[in-house]
Amino acid sequence: MSGSPFVSPNDIRAKFSRALSAMYQKEVPLYGELLDLVAETNRQMLSEDAALAHCLQITGEIGRLTMERHGAIRVGTAQELQTLRQLFNVMGMSPVGYYDLSTAGVPVHSTAFRAVHESDLEVSPFRVFTSLLRLELIENPPLRQQAEKLLAQRSIFTTRTHELIALHEAEGGLTTEQANEFVEQALETFSWHSVATVSASEYQQLHDQHRLIADVVAFKGPHINHLTPRTLDIDRVQSAMPERGICPKAVIEGPPLRKCPILLRQTSFKALEEKVLFVELDGRQIAGHHTARFGEIEQRGAALTPKGRALYDQLLQATNDRFQATPTESNAAQYNQLLADHFQGFPDDYQVLREQQLAWFRYFPTERGLAAKESRDQHSTLEQLIALDHIRFQPLVYEDFLPVSAAGIFQSNLGDSQRAQYDSASSRMAFEQALGAKVIDEQQLYQQTQQRSLAACAQALGVHTLGGNSQ
Repeated sequence: MSGSPFVSPNDIRAKFSRALSAMYQKEVPLYGELLDLVAETNRQMLSEDAALAHCLQITGEIGRLTMERHGAIRVGTAQELQTLRQLFNVMGMSPVGYYDLSTAGVPVHSTAFRAVHESDLEVSPFRVFTSLLRLELIENPPLRQQAEKLLAQRSIFTTRTHELIALHEAEGGLTTEQANEFVEQALETFSWHSVATVSASEYQQLHDQHRLIADVVAFKGPHINHLTPRTLDIDRVQSAMPERGICPKAVIEGPPLRKCPILLRQTSFKALEEKVLFVELDGRQIAGHHTARFGEIEQRGAALTPKGRALYDQLLQATNDRFQATPTESNAAQYNQLLADHFQGFPDDYQVLREQQLAWFRYFPTERGLAAKESRDQHSTLEQLIALDHIRFQPLVYEDFLPVSAAGIFQSNLGDSQRAQYDSASSRMAFEQALGAKVIDEQQLYQQTQQRSLAACAQALGVHTLGGNSQ
């Protein structure tokens, strides 16, 4: 708002994202090497593909390409999750989407805190994939009680963080000085702690139940477990990682390589084995190690409508049903070929994706369209205006996540041999109760963005309301 003494939530989010990246590069130096590789790959792609560079310029994506797109954090209690919701609200981030990873053998369910309006995303697309441990899935009752006790004893936020969150809620914002202090204090929650809060034997019990349980329960804070830059060619990055001394996971998660990318493709370097100290009952500290933190890369494509997403899920399930194995280094080529074969059934042309209402799009008036405003029939349809090159379209970038891919990334970094199975049903209602709020349906956000672009075109070109996908 004009004349407001407060810093924009978008600016706080951007500042926090930069500070978090700087901290993580110090904590995990290999991540800095990964950022350099992604930046180099993106420069090569933009110089080689003028059409791609032009599309990114039109949509505004070019300006945020160098920003990390997301991080991930895991918490253990409803209270921790609710405070994170309040913390992210200071940065203009809302909970979008519900993801149940327990069906893929990871005992958490999650949401993504992110900005919801395209203009806010253009300032900073940063989001945090936030997971809550499902304690009810710990099969050993004494161990479950022990985990609950350990989590109840810790406080993952500084006192000043709580104070600044309360100040933001009371005043409606933070001043520049307060915002800078907020970023500094909030970083403490995401920083690494090398001294565990459990003994070596307690850690092993939690680890044997599931490595992720040990990661969530056994430390003073949740620590950021990865950050993710966006690349324009994830296959090129994947193949170049070993040349930089970076060991990638076996396969890229998500859809196969396509001319028109869809949804989200992800890969990572394998989690680092880091030195930690376990605290025994007599106060002695015993040296050990813990494996959790890694570096991830993503390539984002078009956001799919519910119809498109149903087709994607169908083809991915058919691939997995046929493959009947876990993708590893030894069978990666076979899996990738099978995936590509099945996805022949998914159109690889933006015009077809639009016509079949499989993806969401953003519409832009052209110079030719603006020049013809006075002579145009006010009842012109969207298809007529596209045919006349008075309106052009670009796919909406997918801003969210894929639960199967997220689980695949987690599992690859927890040990490929560990594939726990949980029979418990998805529990969105329980997650929202723990969160203290409803999660937003991402499909509604994409539809709203598309409709806003159509309304802007109609106003700029002097025509009546333009229709678009509603599937």
